[in-house]
Amino acid sequence: MEARKPERDLTATLHLGVRGVVSDSESHQLSQILEKLSEAERATVAQLNGEHAMLIAYRGANKGSRFLISSLGVSIGRAPENDIFLDDVTVSRKHANISLSKNGDFVVEDLGSLNGTYVNDLSTTNATLSMGDELQIGKFHLLFLKGGNR
Repeated sequence: MEARKPERDLTATLHLGVRGVVSDSESHQLSQILEKLSEAERATVAQLNGEHAMLIAYRGANKGSRFLISSLGVSIGRAPENDIFLDDVTVSRKHANISLSKNGDFVVEDLGSLNGTYVNDLSTTNATLSMGDELQIGKFHLLFLKGGNR
């Protein structure tokens, strides 16, 4: 008698693929992001206006840390004098800046860091940030959330 190979059930995989295509709207993605936040974090995001944003560390040593970004912008790096201090050798002393552009968008700029700056897994030297973008600096993964209707 020949041994039968177990059949693979692809239904779940196919279902998830279809679900991703159907639920790919910007408002659905935003609601999924907000569902992952704690009640306190959702309350903080709701209070942000168009000239403020927030980074939430969701992977890395600082998991759960929140960093407010004002219209004045922030510096990010391993040196303690940065506005956002990320203490790890994978982060350059002066790694990146986030600033508010004249048209009201927040922009991240890599400052020539050794390990680079990534937005949604793409290496960048300068990028406009959108609600829900993932910013990776060294081994830190930060979720970008902004106020207002932009």
